[in-house]
Amino acid sequence: MIGDGRLVLVTGAASGIGEACARALAQDGFRALATDIAPPPPERRHADCIYWDAPFDVSDPDLVAREIEAIEARHGPIDGCVHAAGVLGRMSPAEKLRADVWRREIDVDLSGTFYVAQAVGRKMIARGRGAIVLVASITATTTSSAHAYSAAKAGVASLTRTLASEWGRRGVRVNAVSPGFTRTQGLERALQSGVMDEARMAESSAMGRIVEAREVGAAASFLICDRASAITGANLPVDAGFLAGVTWDPYGRARSQA
Repeated sequence: MIGDGRLVLVTGAASGIGEACARALAQDGFRALATDIAPPPPERRHADCIYWDAPFDVSDPDLVAREIEAIEARHGPIDGCVHAAGVLGRMSPAEKLRADVWRREIDVDLSGTFYVAQAVGRKMIARGRGAIVLVASITATTTSSAHAYSAAKAGVASLTRTLASEWGRRGVRVNAVSPGFTRTQGLERALQSGVMDEARMAESSAMGRIVEAREVGAAASFLICDRASAITGANLPVDAGFLAGVTWDPYGRARSQA
């Protein structure tokens, strides 16, 4: 199969996009090792994934380094990494954004991304091979009321290009996926509470819908596998055409209708 049993670490894999990435990798023949700050209970685990039971807090660089060592000692070399761990705090006007909310999102979403990439990157550089996929967001290139989250994801997009340039000749590819509005447990809660409106999100996209988490997982698995062997430094939008379609809104119904 495509993955040929190679080990891929997935962070934030207890739910949402991280869970979908782990499942896609496992279905593509990788050994998907799922980590999370709160590992899922047995009834929420998938038989085709490997689960790391120790809490994996990406905002703690020392813990990340220790857990990477322990994972390799037990399961062998990490050939790939999909870093999906992240947090999104309560959105508020910039002038009312609390400093602790800002710090938490930057610590997890940006600093945590670097800590994980650095820890697995060291191992990959030493072996002369590896592939890393970071999860950014369409908010990295648009505007959003999620101020800290958007700033962090813009940093992830920049970090992707920097690491790809620095590590490319040492055998390590680094890419990113930028999900649009994606159907996850968190988004479903926001839709049910009325905080967000699916019809409005769908209307802004070229494809007229939001993204399914499995579609982000499929894109991440592709970037990890050898079929993407000449791709590095890319930031792939997986957004049902949101970035392409959102600027059509001022033209009303000018978009062609099927």
